[in-house]
Amino acid sequence: MDEAPIIYAVPVRDLPGRLVRTVRTGRSPQGQRLGIAFTRPELLAAAMGADQQWEEVCEPVLRGMLRPLGIDVIQVDPLLVAPPIAPTSGDRAAPTAPTRIVVARPAPAAAQARTKRTASATT
Repeated sequence: MDEAPIIYAVPVRDLPGRLVRTVRTGRSPQGQRLGIAFTRPELLAAAMGADQQWEEVCEPVLRGMLRPLGIDVIQVDPLLVAPPIAPTSGDRAAPTAPTRIVVARPAPAAAQARTKRTASATT
């Protein structure tokens, strides 16, 4: 019997002027791009705010959305997702699209076997 896929609450945003939603991604403090997912909507609201839009997405579908972006790591249940940093007018090296920083909570050992995760965003 096959195991049911893991369903996550995944933060999304609407693209301006289009009827399309896209998943939000983040970066570790070391700069690695990460997918962001939560096991429960309450954890998403605690980390990103109650007004953050989200969708239920199973892990294989989320990986399929992240793969074209070159992202193969999904951070599950981060404790904090910092708001995007606004670039300063004199900063030419600032990215054109704001990124989010993810602070990780260590995943239980049993859950680590199911999906590739970062052990900690601070190491």
